Formats: sequence, C-alpha cells, structure tokens
Amino acid sequence: MGPAVPAETWLPAYIGLGSNLGDPQAQLERAFAELAELPSSRLVARSRLYRSPPLGGLSQPDYLNAVAAILTRLEPQALLDALHAIEGAHGRDRMKARRWAARTLDLDLLVYGDLKLKSAQLEIPHPGIAARNFVLLPLVEVAPGLRIPGLGALAELAAATDRSAVELVG
Repeated sequence: MGPAVPAETWLPAYIGLGSNLGDPQAQLERAFAELAELPSSRLVARSRLYRSPPLGGLSQPDYLNAVAAILTRLEPQALLDALHAIEGAHGRDRMKARRWAARTLDLDLLVYGDLKLKSAQLEIPHPGIAARNFVLLPLVEVAPGLRIPGLGALAELAAATDRSAVELVG
C-alpha cells in the first residue's frame, strides 16, 4: 500500500501508453477513453502518437506510443491496479508475457506527483524513463515544465535524447 492521498488532494500523474499488436491506433484511442473514466481521476492532457521500434532488438512490429496526463486522488498502487485492469481488458496477461514482448496495450505509471517509490510491485519514477525517447518526447509534449523526481528537468532530458528512431504520426 502506498502513501495515503488526502481525499481533497488531486495529484498529477503521467501514464505511458504503447501498443504494437492488432490496431495500435484504435487500442490507444480506446485506452485514452478508459483513462478518462478512471475513478477519482481526470484526464487533463494527451500527447500525439509516436512510432518507435521495439526494445530489446526483437523481431516484431513497431510500437505506437503516447502519454496521458491525469489528476488523481487514487493512491499509486490503486492507480497501477486500475492500469493493469485496463491492460487486461485489452487482452494483456502480465503473468504470461515475457519482457519486451509484443502487446496489445502497455500502460506504465511514469511519474506520480513528486513521489519517489520503490517496492516489489511499483517503482516511481518508472525505471528507464530517462533513456526512453518514446516516453520523453510525448511526455514533454504534455508537461514541458515537469521535473522528474531524482532526474531533474524533463525538458533537458528530452532535449538530450536521440530523436532519430521516433516518428510523430499524429
């Protein structure tokens, strides 16, 4: 269980979205709609879509990626559980999937307020965020002034990332 969030407090959270199976654009559009329906949360911004090659050098289709910005009253673990439920509704089985495998939908809790957390189930900020151009570019689009706890200014991280393998698609 994460830290308690007072009922009157809305905290910003940023969610990475990715898909490379089925109809990725439709999957992401549906996921944005489902994020807008999360309890005790409001979708406040969404990035455009970006195409990127899969991690790990695996032979699979390119990913479409995006970022959603929400305000939430959910605790971090409750938010993560809700994200996993959305993934499950899209056919993802986290228990059977191997690392960096192709997927219909991947939702990652990237940043949650100014929280730094590391538990068996959840690490915030998301590990590897600073090295993932397919996360940094859509994230800077929705939160250009964001400071990522322990990493610094998002704008500086995004400016230093290699943009060559990431294509804006809409």
